[in-house]
Parts: sequence; structure tokens; C-alpha cells
Amino acid sequence: MQSTPTSSRVHIGIFGKVNSGKSTLLNALTSQEVSLVSEQKGTTADPVYKAMEIYGIGPVVFIDTAGFEDDSSIGILRIEKSREVIKKTNMAIVLFSDMDIEEGMQWVAALKEQNAKVIIAVNDMENNNAVGIVAKLKLEYNEEIIIVNALKKHNIEKVKEALIRNAPSDKEIDITGNLVKEGDTVMLVMPQDIQAPKGRLILPQVQTLRELLDKKCLVMSCVTGQIDETLAALNKAPSLIICDSQVFKIVHDKKPKESKLTSFSVLFAAYKGDIEAFLSGAKAIDSLTANSHVLIAEACTHAPLAEDIGREKIPNLLKKKYGDLSVTVVCGADFPKDLTKYNLIIHCGACMFNRKYVLSRIEEAKRQNVPITNYGVTIAYLQGILDKVSF
Repeated sequence: MQSTPTSSRVHIGIFGKVNSGKSTLLNALTSQEVSLVSEQKGTTADPVYKAMEIYGIGPVVFIDTAGFEDDSSIGILRIEKSREVIKKTNMAIVLFSDMDIEEGMQWVAALKEQNAKVIIAVNDMENNNAVGIVAKLKLEYNEEIIIVNALKKHNIEKVKEALIRNAPSDKEIDITGNLVKEGDTVMLVMPQDIQAPKGRLILPQVQTLRELLDKKCLVMSCVTGQIDETLAALNKAPSLIICDSQVFKIVHDKKPKESKLTSFSVLFAAYKGDIEAFLSGAKAIDSLTANSHVLIAEACTHAPLAEDIGREKIPNLLKKKYGDLSVTVVCGADFPKDLTKYNLIIHCGACMFNRKYVLSRIEEAKRQNVPITNYGVTIAYLQGILDKVSF
């Protein structure tokens, strides 16, 4: 049985000073020994992810972060990783354990700035003044504060209840939106080239197919070379055709006039990001020249192959039209802090990222006045069919 992808789970980050009890709290919340617990400072180096289900929220992933105020030799790098987690955090538990609350409140502010829901907890540790810490926090934070003792499992249920109350509502955004309704026939064109894992479908195809089945659509699938045969096998034109962006033009030229057309990447542009921002960013493509510098951002970290869309196909399309411009490819969590040297950012469908993380990248691009678009939108624009694509 397939589990819910991490990218589709509500992300819950746990933040606090070194040795404040974050890992112990995570272990109590999950009822498992997920994180290593030690009195030694800096035990948690890289963020630790644990997927689970919470009744009232659904699939979530907890993220145990490295503590701030880490004065070890690699402490700055650990804290930077924790700051990166903020960008993908839907909800946060900030754990306090002593009277020095100033830096903790700075993290609360940073989380709120990224539109994360914040729950403040005070760890009732031996010989600390938990009540006094709460009183001091109340001067800065006029919302609920929960006193917990993770070792004794005290008030762990209260933390879960707070998470349920603060669960994000946008997790209900779906992939196909209003493009289909119950009973519609939908045709999926899915090339199985060397980039497709043998014996499996790629994640956007799986998620889209499952959603169409949930919506009680009639689904017909084929590879690119069987478009004509598939259309002939149907007794009427499909309401919607969803294809891989790489075959946009082929499908567009073969599809019935009455069938709407989109791609998995375009659907994910709206599902994971901001379709209006991506459409606006695509307008910058026409201003590219041989002296331009384009950043291509991939969410996954697969080994590139000859037919790779981000490293091969899109750069080749751009260079064929605009000359030998410069292209930089980054993948995974790598994303330059300074975007101003780029004339355009082209992001993948981001099936491996949660929506919060993609939106944070879009906002950062906007802040630095750099246009950003998406793989599918870019290909449709370059092939002159963007105005024929359904969103």
C-alpha cells in the first residue's frame, strides 16, 4: 500500500534551544523513539522527519530541528538548516526551557512572517521555573502557552489538540480544480521514456490519477505513440487531456477541438504554487537574449539522464530561440539566496515539495524582482500554445 507522499503532508516543525527537549517532545508526540536524545549539546544535527497520522488533521510530518544558540563548530550550519525548515513549516511548536526567551521569540517572529501557525510550549524540566517562564512569555505572546513534560507525557494531548485547532485549511486544494466533474472522460498521455522509473509511474501521474478516480471520472491512459488509437477507442472526445509537458505540441495538434488540454506540470503549478505568478513570469521569456542568465530549479535530486527535461530539453529550447544563454541548474533544497543575477527562474512541478515551500520561493523571487515560472508553462509558451492550455 502506498503511503501519503511527504510533500502532501502537513509539515509541523519543532524549534527551540539546544537541550530544550525538542527530540523528547517529538518522541512523545509520535510514541516512538524517532530522535536520539542525549544531554550532549547539538545531538540533532540535520532535521529529522517523521511521518504519521493525527486524527483531526490527517497525514502530517514532524520535523525535529537543530537547536538555536548552538555554539559548536558547525552550529551555524545547523541553525541555517533549521531556518530552511521554516520555509516549509505549516505549523510550528516552539519549545522554551529557561527564562532567556529573547532568541526564541525571534524564531516565533520568523515563523509568523512565513505564515506558519505557532504553538508555544514550555518544557517543565527539573529545577526550571516553568510558571515563571510562562509569565515572562505572556509579556511577549498573548496566546495560549502549554506547559509540557515530555518525559512524563504530561499535556502531550493538549499539544495535539492545539495542532488540530491550527491545522491549515489549504491542504484541501486539489490538483485538477474545476477542470473536471463526475462522469467526465479524461485522457492521460504519459510518455514512458528513460526518465520514467521502470515498473512505476512518476508521482504527479499517480496523484492526478488517484484524484480523478476519487472524482469519479472515467480515465483512459496511453503513451505518446498511441494517441490516435486511444481517441478512436472512445465513443466521444475526452473532456480533458492531461499530458507530459514534453509532448504538449504533439498532443495539441492531435486533440479534438472540444477537448481541454493541460499538463501534469501546469496542474502542479497551481496545486503546489501560484499559477498567476508563473503565468506572469512567463512573459519575461520574450526578453531573454544570448546574454541572459536563467536559473532552473528542480525539487528532486535524481541522477540526470540524456532526456532530462530541466537539464537538457528546456535549456535546448531556450538556446535554440534566444542563443547560447547561460543556464544554472539547482536541485533539492539548493536555491540561491541572491537571485538578482538571474533574468528568469524556471521551477519544476515541485511534486517533492509542499506548497508552503514553493510559495516561499515565489515570494523570495518577487521580493528580489526576478520573474519566476514553471516547466509546463515555459514549454507551452515556447511552443506558442499557452493560450490554448486550461488552468
